[in-house]
Amino acid sequence: MTRRRQPGLFVASALALVALAAATSDSHLRADGSGCQFTDIDRIVAVGDVHGAYDRFVEILRASDILDARLRWIGGRTHLVQLGDVVDRGPDSAKALDLLERLAKDAARAGGAVHVLLGNHEVMRMLGDVRYTTPSEYAVFASSKSNEIRDAYLERAKAASEPVPTLPPLGFVEMRVAFGQNGRYGKWLRSLDAVVQINGIVFVHGGISPAVAGLSCDVINQTVHRSLTSDLDLTRGDPLAQLATRVDGPLWYRGLAEEPDAFAPMVDTILAAQKARAIVVGHTVTADGRIRTRFGGKVIQIDTGMQPAYVPAGRASALDIEHGMMTAIYTDRRDVLSRETAEPSAVAAPAR
Repeated sequence: MTRRRQPGLFVASALALVALAAATSDSHLRADGSGCQFTDIDRIVAVGDVHGAYDRFVEILRASDILDARLRWIGGRTHLVQLGDVVDRGPDSAKALDLLERLAKDAARAGGAVHVLLGNHEVMRMLGDVRYTTPSEYAVFASSKSNEIRDAYLERAKAASEPVPTLPPLGFVEMRVAFGQNGRYGKWLRSLDAVVQINGIVFVHGGISPAVAGLSCDVINQTVHRSLTSDLDLTRGDPLAQLATRVDGPLWYRGLAEEPDAFAPMVDTILAAQKARAIVVGHTVTADGRIRTRFGGKVIQIDTGMQPAYVPAGRASALDIEHGMMTAIYTDRRDVLSRETAEPSAVAAPAR
């Protein structure tokens, strides 16, 4: 949920960091053979940007009947969607990532699913843009060898005539390794999707822009994956040209949250191209810290500023979609947003 320029380049010696370290199952409910489309799902729970607010994240998952007091999956066949931006701005992003990775396995065993989607901050982290990383996030990766590892990193940077503007914090090198292509988190994150469609509803971190609307979720996911793996050098060299990092891409686009009401016909065009009836987005914090619907309920914004260090008046929230009803869940109340007349798996025709 950052308003800023696209990810900057980082020192090339990061490619050598590994040497310094020293030591969900497929569902029968997938539609038309797609890896990112699901139908006939009884219940969906979606959560927006976490930004290291682990405790609040756990609280809202418990309030949504996804976790019990011992942090075990109790969601049954529910599909939980987390819309990305788990990292940066807050201290406990690694704990939140670990929880999501475990829940994906637990949910699959119970017949449910966890769809962890990429946000722009995960991409920034994987590209080495750490401007929004907090001291506590580095500290998680620090060890008794961190001074030695950092010194070796600085020597390599000096030998390569690559400037290091400030002294990196302890844990910096280890964190970069962990989010590298073969790292503890980097390898897993690169396996995640950018968009998923469930019961005709698109879930994506930033949004679907007119420029991207004609691409299927499979094509979007495959293209973003290449940008972070085989085409990583191209992404670093020209981020504005890559789907994972360009301003109208699915991880960065803000139009669905910020365009005026007159944009409604274009929303219909986007939905028609996506063969969808609504889009759920994060990335842009709502003004009042509550889940917001736009364009007649066709766009639902669910980034309500979970991380208090970033949004002091924000709060944790979840969007519950069940039995034709959309409900905003908070730790203190529930608000019914809409009641649908169509079956959950039906895709409404776009307005004309």
